[in-house]
Amino acid sequence: MTNINDIAKQMVADGKGILAADESSGTIKKRFDNIKVESSETSRMNYRRVLFESKEAMENYISGVILFDETIRQCNKDGEKLVDIIKRSGSLPGIKVDMGAKMLSKMNNETVTEGLDGLRERLSEYSSLGAKFAKWRAVIAIGEYNPSPLCINVNSHALARYASLCQEAGIVPIVEPEILMDGSHDIQKCYDVTKETLLKVFDDLIAHKVDLKGICLKPNMVIDGTKASNKSSSKEIAEMTVKCFKESVPTEVPGIVFLSGGQSETDATENLNEINKIENTPWKLSFSYGRALQSSALGVWRGKSENEGQCSKAFTHRAKMNSLASKGHWSKDKEI
Repeated sequence: MTNINDIAKQMVADGKGILAADESSGTIKKRFDNIKVESSETSRMNYRRVLFESKEAMENYISGVILFDETIRQCNKDGEKLVDIIKRSGSLPGIKVDMGAKMLSKMNNETVTEGLDGLRERLSEYSSLGAKFAKWRAVIAIGEYNPSPLCINVNSHALARYASLCQEAGIVPIVEPEILMDGSHDIQKCYDVTKETLLKVFDDLIAHKVDLKGICLKPNMVIDGTKASNKSSSKEIAEMTVKCFKESVPTEVPGIVFLSGGQSETDATENLNEINKIENTPWKLSFSYGRALQSSALGVWRGKSENEGQCSKAFTHRAKMNSLASKGHWSKDKEI
């Protein structure tokens, strides 16, 4: 039987990253609204199926796919389970298990991620449906007075409880504390909040006896806020990100897969590439992107069966670009 440490290593295999296809029904409806496609169970299945059936991308560049509850139960029109399509490519099926960020009472527009109730039982079911790993996202916003110590503490504690339950079920937890890009803060503020959050998260993981060799960390890059007056270069982002992690992430963690967090497709790739140019990092540094892997593919697809080939091609291109970036081998001329 494969253990969680082996699965975690497989999730950060050389040149591979994780496709985040776990958009909630509300989020994917917004994406479909933008391309004027009705969001139905069938249309959502068809779009995701095209990605999962992209043989070149899935076999060569994607180590795992994070699924939504609906998707892990779906079959294609021929009755084949989407999970089995993913497995056939050599990729691992995963599942989003949190119930979303909800307002933290009596605090200044801060949130706490919910979903711990009944999680042990849900993990058992997801395991039986084929899930090898899971994901839980905590959301930390930067503002004039935020984040508060309470916000960091409650989200960190929930991540640790979730991770412990995952490992109990033989499932690798993706631990995702996301410091949002929203705001006018500079890169130093992002650095400080990211470091404070990660130190607390790992303290709590250790307190909950989580095996750090059997997790995958999915953090933000250390980056300026979207409304910041000055924008750091990719090289500065890479240096600050690696410095922050060296001060806060234990070396036992097998890999770090970055979230794109609202970056454009090429920005997310370029920044990942610069990060991987830095030598002597103790972890695999790769990607777990949603929009930054799918935006072009979704724009090409537009809900039409005759566009499936072009959709697959666009997805494969982005997966390949990020594969190159995960080795520090990407360059702008390869985008053509």
